[in-house]
Amino acid sequence: MSEKHLSSSFEADLNLLSSRLLEMGGLVESQTALALAVLNEFDGALVAAVLEGEHRLNAMEIAIDEEVSHIIARRQPAARDLRFLLATSQCITNLERAGDEARKLVKRMRRIHRDGAPRAFNIAEIKISGEMALKILHKALDAFARMDAVGAAQIVREDEAVDKEFRAFVRNLVTYMMEDPRTISTGLEYLFIAKAIERIGDHATNIAESVVYVVRGTDI
Repeated sequence: MSEKHLSSSFEADLNLLSSRLLEMGGLVESQTALALAVLNEFDGALVAAVLEGEHRLNAMEIAIDEEVSHIIARRQPAARDLRFLLATSQCITNLERAGDEARKLVKRMRRIHRDGAPRAFNIAEIKISGEMALKILHKALDAFARMDAVGAAQIVREDEAVDKEFRAFVRNLVTYMMEDPRTISTGLEYLFIAKAIERIGDHATNIAESVVYVVRGTDI
């Protein structure tokens, strides 16, 4: 938090909370990057790393949320400080859910690999949307770190590009499965993968919206 407080210990509490959220965000970024690497080339070790990281994310969410509750009870904050604490709680929920989506992605890829399904689909749109979602997530965390409402508002607009790639992939996927019904099972796995990536972008956008809420006091 950039604003100064009469209580230096209160300011220290808020700064520590922000640091812990950003640490959690860094882990989600890493999880997402690993998941996208599995999308490019299956690697069982990377799958295991993502699944293990999910346990850490769950623990971090619980710990940070408990700290938010304690600070509210001890400090009884108002105005921007209260908005910051409420937004922090919302952000860690979105980070945990984004991590869930990375976990779903690698589990779907593991199933495709286990079933020996051939790479018959053009998944270029999935890869593009994945890189976009990861970029949006990074920008959202950066906006949170700096409480940059302008940058956060831009992220909200950028998420539409991820949605556009998702819709393009779905259209191509449906056409391909109609032409060759034998690909339906694998095609549905890729559909869920594409949806997971879209959701990561949505959760990143929610974080950006929380930044605008903290700084401007408006819910966009």
